[in-house]
Amino acid sequence: MTQQTPPTPDPGQIILIDKPLTWTSFDVANKLKFACKFKKIGHAGTLDPLATGLLILCTGKMTKQIDQYQAQEKEYTGTLVLGKTTPSVDLETTFDAEFDTTGITPEQIREAAQQLTGDILQVPPIYSAIRVNGERLYEKARRGETADRVEGGIKARQVTVSVFEVNAERFPEVDFRIVCTKGTYIRSLVRDLGLLLNNGAYMSSLRRTRIGDFRIEDAQTIEQFIETHRAI
Repeated sequence: MTQQTPPTPDPGQIILIDKPLTWTSFDVANKLKFACKFKKIGHAGTLDPLATGLLILCTGKMTKQIDQYQAQEKEYTGTLVLGKTTPSVDLETTFDAEFDTTGITPEQIREAAQQLTGDILQVPPIYSAIRVNGERLYEKARRGETADRVEGGIKARQVTVSVFEVNAERFPEVDFRIVCTKGTYIRSLVRDLGLLLNNGAYMSSLRRTRIGDFRIEDAQTIEQFIETHRAI
């Protein structure tokens, strides 16, 4: 009787994907799971649907490394716009207030960004996946609750922003580059910069360009990865 050799466990791999606009991080993982027939796959750090850029996915045994990659420093580039606000601080929701930006100078914008650099306490936006009293904040927000009406309040958390560079050449659009620790909400930085200027701001675009030593230049599109994987 021939003895069957047990199947070799999947050692797994690290996949770097350039997440497209409107896709959730789960959408990407799900697409690759079925297209490439991965038994086990997970992503290391959520990107909002309206953000693009570097998404790390791990398969097989490499999924044990997800927490390690999630904890690494991250870099983002993007654009914020002064003079208007939305409840979600991005374009997921419609504008709810408008402000006069006359008199705001590039130097004032740089000073506000500097105040949001270093070890800071940050209140997450109400349109976020954090659970409060067993319910995700964005579920409360979509019911019409505002941050000041959330029972128990939204607790501030300490984060580190090592770089917050701004370029106001296209004012009231302001391009930025941010380097920060895990758990930092870029939308909260945008919201708070607007408040420091006695104005309002929302984020019009966001792109994650680095996680630890992994860079967006080394990432593939979803289609490129699937095509390469099927060719192996």
